[in-house]
Amino acid sequence: MEKSNFVDQIKIFCRSGHGGAGSKHFMRNKLTAKGGPDGGDGGRGAHIILKGNSQLWTLLHLRYYKNVLAEDGENGSKNNSSGKTGKDIIIEVPLGTIARDEATGEKEVEILEDGQEVILMKGGRGGLGNSNFKTATNQAPDYAQPGEDGVEGWKVLELKVLADVGLVGFPNAGKSTLLSSITAAKPKIADYAFTTLVPQLGMVEYRDAKSFCIADLPGIIEGAAEGKGLGHRFLRHIERNSILLFLLPADSKDHKREFEILHNELEQYNPEMLQKDFVIAVSKSDMLDDELKAGIEKELPKNIPHIFISSVTGQGLPELKDLLWKTLNQIPQQ
Repeated sequence: MEKSNFVDQIKIFCRSGHGGAGSKHFMRNKLTAKGGPDGGDGGRGAHIILKGNSQLWTLLHLRYYKNVLAEDGENGSKNNSSGKTGKDIIIEVPLGTIARDEATGEKEVEILEDGQEVILMKGGRGGLGNSNFKTATNQAPDYAQPGEDGVEGWKVLELKVLADVGLVGFPNAGKSTLLSSITAAKPKIADYAFTTLVPQLGMVEYRDAKSFCIADLPGIIEGAAEGKGLGHRFLRHIERNSILLFLLPADSKDHKREFEILHNELEQYNPEMLQKDFVIAVSKSDMLDDELKAGIEKELPKNIPHIFISSVTGQGLPELKDLLWKTLNQIPQQ
């Protein structure tokens, strides 16, 4: 169920509404045998709009919403009556959703705030009725504009998880266990690789009723930037995290090498991710004595803060929260 309930990419066909045609009508009634032009304008075709909803965490609700066909605008009519505008279609999406054109791959829309509305596809404009074309030298224009066509095409919606802290590490590094220890989230935990197939979010309660969001992301492997393992599907979710928390297990054979692989995969995928704040946590540290900790510290980068933790015993978890909160709220250097 875990995999089927989280959908972070979906392709839909969209067509905005066509604009209604303008009317080429002339006033005719009992008192007016040959009145002037009174054709109204056509109505605008319906837009297709994306709207941010902070209560949504997945694109699952759009799985069977493959064809989004918006209403056309109504044609104009007599007595300068304008046609009715097509009813806009509003598609609610989770925060962090972007929309791309399927053909070009170009990013067109990005939703980051609750209630934010952005037009994905504009409806066609309604045509002008013949009353708009009356002039001193042309008192009876017998033409009007047709409505403008809507636009259509395939769109790809992608969700990039919005979290303050992203957990980065190899499969089975203890990320899910850490998340379950410091938040109310209940991720699946087992002693084999790729237990986590989709991002898991949790809120960390901090002092004075403060909190921040942390995401357990699917484990990275060497070659992920080229699409191996969960590849780009995993790396996409790291892009929006303010802090990347690298989790290195204490029983790793080579802590330096493990960090370098993780660092290299991020750099290959998107070099801008290296501008984020990094924190290193050495998990499963309840099995270490001071001498072993000193040996591991020599393998870690000098310019990145690190901390030894144990999700089982709780060792170092309060200090880890302090470090993450301090890093999240530090004033950027000019």
